[in-house]
Amino acid sequence: MRLKWLIKICSSKVVMIYMMLASANKSYGQQYNSDSWLSKPHGTITIIPTLGERNSMLMTTYSLFPRWEFTIAGYLYNNDGNPRTNDGYSASLYGKYMFYQNKAQTGGASVKAGTGMRPGTINSEDREKDAFKSYWINFPCTIPMFNNKLSWDLMPGTSMTKNYGDSQTVAWGFTYSTRLAWYPFDPRWSLVGEMFGTAGENKAIPEYRIGIRWEPSQYAVLAVTYGHEFNGSEGAGFEVGLMIFTPRFACLGGCDKQKKKKKKSTSMVQ
Repeated sequence: MRLKWLIKICSSKVVMIYMMLASANKSYGQQYNSDSWLSKPHGTITIIPTLGERNSMLMTTYSLFPRWEFTIAGYLYNNDGNPRTNDGYSASLYGKYMFYQNKAQTGGASVKAGTGMRPGTINSEDREKDAFKSYWINFPCTIPMFNNKLSWDLMPGTSMTKNYGDSQTVAWGFTYSTRLAWYPFDPRWSLVGEMFGTAGENKAIPEYRIGIRWEPSQYAVLAVTYGHEFNGSEGAGFEVGLMIFTPRFACLGGCDKQKKKKKKSTSMVQ
């Protein structure tokens, strides 16, 4: 059932085979809740399918403007442990703007805002009902350390959920997420660990996720992770996620104009 759901989405009008040039020592989103500062190059489209024991996901990201990303994501839940059934689905829609990047392009800061929340950042009883019921904003930032051997992502934020609970009130929450990626020997391999959750009126039990990320080529990133709640029994379990990127072609206003503008500015400097 879960596979059929993903195939159905993949056959929709937003999907194609995606590839692009990716660089090492950057913290990618993938099935991780945390995000880095990075907005992908202008004109890039990214597809991120994930299969997991509790959550399956299909996410597509469109870098239509310089420093901007726009993301559509769908989530399928399986809380009863039976792979032949699903227990509901949800979605999210958001935008991201990278407002700062260091000169080495290894760290920076951005802002994200949207509606619909990821699994693990909302109470388990409301996950299937959350699509476009919650609105949120957060601030991903990345700090490179030890000559880029370690990358630390921080993502504080806040959320507002309408028609919450039996009283149908507005519930506020403080969302938090942090992730460390360690590249011990080879920039193609990294060990990643994160923790995340929500405090406040609409709280969620904190979760952790650990995993291995492999960047086999400049066209794809693969990750295998295990996640669980710190004090609960509904963790994400094992997940396998893939990121594939396109060349730069999805530019509103035209990618050629951007290339000519960049070439012109370079020649003026020379």
